Amino acid sequence: MSEISASGASATDTVSGTVIAESATPRGRRARAALFGLQVLLALFYAIASALPKLIAHSSAVDSFDRIGWGTTGMYIIGVLELAGAVALLIPVLQSVAAMALGALMAGAFVVQVTIFDGENAATPLILIVPLALIAWARRGRNADLLRLVRRQA
Repeated sequence: MSEISASGASATDTVSGTVIAESATPRGRRARAALFGLQVLLALFYAIASALPKLIAHSSAVDSFDRIGWGTTGMYIIGVLELAGAVALLIPVLQSVAAMALGALMAGAFVVQVTIFDGENAATPLILIVPLALIAWARRGRNADLLRLVRRQA
């Protein structure tokens, strides 16, 4: 049996598909707060630790992108994509899409780490994919809102 809250949302109901992070229970509120905290941490990581060195052309980033063969143009493009993803992780209607896009970027980073850098630091993008997948899944309901917004503008 599932518990039904005062708002009618179920905290443990798997039949209806209700997710704990969307329920109105105290447990659901804590889950939402923890998920948002994770999003803020990831946004800070992508903006400061990942995008910033690329956008200021730090020597380590320049060297890495020269080794890949993409040069500074590729470095700036990836830096802008990471910064855009970091910002979008904090915008409710874009959270799920941002997490999916950053996850795809991390899949590409993994491939580059394995093929170009002989696996050095290849675990980092894989580790980052896990919380990004969690955010994309937990915030998937916002995708319908985004689709409605896009259709209304078209």
